[in-house]
Amino acid sequence: MIMTMRWYGPTDLVPLRHIRQVPGVTGIVGALYDVPMGEVWGKEKLQTLKSQVEADGLKLEVIESIPIPEPIKIGLPERDFHINRYIQSMQNAAAVGVKVICYNFMPIFDWTRTNFSHILPDGSSTVSFEQDKLDTIDLSDGAAPLPGWAKGFGRAELEKNLEHYKSVDEKKLLENLIYFLEQVVPVAEKIGVKLAIHPDDPPWSIFGLPRIVGSQASLERIFKAVPSIHNGFTFCSGSLGSSPKNDLPSIVRAFGERIHFVHARNVKHTSEKSFLEVAHPTQYGSVNMLEVMRALVEVGFTGPIRSDHGRMIWDEQGRPAYGLFDRALGMTYLLGLVEALTSIKATNQ
Repeated sequence: MIMTMRWYGPTDLVPLRHIRQVPGVTGIVGALYDVPMGEVWGKEKLQTLKSQVEADGLKLEVIESIPIPEPIKIGLPERDFHINRYIQSMQNAAAVGVKVICYNFMPIFDWTRTNFSHILPDGSSTVSFEQDKLDTIDLSDGAAPLPGWAKGFGRAELEKNLEHYKSVDEKKLLENLIYFLEQVVPVAEKIGVKLAIHPDDPPWSIFGLPRIVGSQASLERIFKAVPSIHNGFTFCSGSLGSSPKNDLPSIVRAFGERIHFVHARNVKHTSEKSFLEVAHPTQYGSVNMLEVMRALVEVGFTGPIRSDHGRMIWDEQGRPAYGLFDRALGMTYLLGLVEALTSIKATNQ
């Protein structure tokens, strides 16, 4: 497996030179955070990002993510214009050596939490989600940007988007996703890029908006509709693991060849629709990370993987879930599991 870590560019409080010191890490998962939603990602900007990464001895082969504008998700008449722009961005990314593009199809909001400084018993800080608290949030004055969101929304813009989504249910959103994939996947095949849709996080409806990527059955529908191997997904043990209904090792074994990228993290269920993000090892959460990694080794996954999200430990300050220390601990834990499981697999063959 290719060990990677996400980097938020030159303004990230975690410098590339520190990421390079994490055992096993050879790749960076990057993006162009200064390009407005819907604009084409220029080849020159992508090359600059690649050069920054390579200057510290790392590789840039995964992008996370080129955001998908709402007109595509809603199915507005201007969606073809935005899809063509998306294709241009894909082509430019491929031109500088990108091999995997992770993206999501979550309406309006990206990954969502209700607390970004939940204190755990050991004194570390983490992010958490409680559906009851989400249900009390008032969106009437807009929505400020949160760490997982590409942007914030003013009152007028948010009201406009929410009004559009009144006519979009799960069936319509799936149709719009398939329409998008039917346009972009043939291009991905030609340019040698694998598309990896990220599961919804959390994998259920929030703010009354539909979400359609959160289970084995939903993934099967997407792959059946557009069967190209370039239409794959990001296996995120945290997003899928947030729902107690999901059997993560079974999902890995069902779609092994469709897994183009892995986000590995642990969550602890506190109720059916509430959870905490915790340290990566199995003993701390509800996700059996050993069995997840065993399944990945069994199906022969050799693509990029990153330790996804981390607590804030040892008084570190930074972007919630994206400090260095705990993600580094998570990466060394994953590296150890991979080494042991790969050795066991080789011995048994």
